[in-house]
Amino acid sequence: MKVIVCLDDNNGMLFNQRRQSQDKDLRSDMINHLHGRKLWMNEYSAKQFEEVYRPFIVVDENPAANSGEEDDCFAENFSLAPYEEKISALIIYRWNRKYPADRHLDMDLANWRLVHTEEFPGNSHDKITREEYIKGMTGEEQ
Repeated sequence: MKVIVCLDDNNGMLFNQRRQSQDKDLRSDMINHLHGRKLWMNEYSAKQFEEVYRPFIVVDENPAANSGEEDDCFAENFSLAPYEEKISALIIYRWNRKYPADRHLDMDLANWRLVHTEEFPGNSHDKITREEYIKGMTGEEQ
């Protein structure tokens, strides 16, 4: 499973049970990188996606547990550590800011290898960074 998550510079995901930020250009980038595959997420996350994206979304209250090996899963408000063995790739969108956070990514990125980085302008942020990770700590960036 490939997991997509949005983080601040301190790996924060949520503050006071709310997403730290959202950006319509980020959502568009996320859907465009699926290349026609479905994106699994819970209802909390699905609420921010415009109707035009609904054909690409599978809403499930436990998407990390129920999505398949080849599926993509968007995680905003749940722990990923219980599913780390199932995760083959990690896509992190970084806001490039520090926000207050009370939920952080609960996986150690030292166990993952950064293979691609891309920056693009967002709607609400001047710069959003998309990082792609795969399991493993050795090898060169592609």
